Amino acid sequence: MEGGRDPLLSPTVFLVEQPPGALLAPHFHTQNQFQVVMAGGGKLGAHEVAAGSVHYAGAYTGYGPVVAGPEGLSYFTIRAVFESGANFIDSARDKMVRGPKRHVQGPPLASAAESELAALAIPRRVHLIEPQSDQLEACVWYLPPAGSIEAPPPAASGQFHFAMAGSLRHGDGWLSGWECRYVASSEPACLLEAGPQGLQVLVLQVPAKATEYLAHRAHER
Repeated sequence: MEGGRDPLLSPTVFLVEQPPGALLAPHFHTQNQFQVVMAGGGKLGAHEVAAGSVHYAGAYTGYGPVVAGPEGLSYFTIRAVFESGANFIDSARDKMVRGPKRHVQGPPLASAAESELAALAIPRRVHLIEPQSDQLEACVWYLPPAGSIEAPPPAASGQFHFAMAGSLRHGDGWLSGWECRYVASSEPACLLEAGPQGLQVLVLQVPAKATEYLAHRAHER
């Protein structure tokens, strides 16, 4: 999913696949972003990551290296605003902007089995990143077959939904197998509605970019 290059609203999701042992050097981006591990494992900085791990890095916050384990590492990079490339710390220190630096990592959470979803009687929520004062949040909802619940209102930079297991109604169709959708901050809260096998859905709340960085917007296109 890629919404284009509009600096005000251009939600972008892409899959990164690192082969076993591959290393991505420490770097930073000019936009807030999430990373969600879909498969494999490895290390992000000093921390282990595995399927279902969620990592958040604020704009201009250095992180890494990202090192793939023996099974390789596949993860989604998720941003509300389009950005291309990376700024590697060893060669791009002059592009770093003074301001708040922030990254948060949640624990791994594997995709649920169909039998686990079928056994649910009521919706259940697990937080991977607890709600923060700026609306940053990452949580997983488990819904029984044909169950539904209203998602929270979108954060300042919107909200992403990833169907980790089962299926999520989207319009007249269904999302499944790590397919995703974006809800803008200007849109009302939407319904999380499970299909006949139930649903495990990851909900990511994207906070606003820190005000200290807004003056640099023209240089980030």
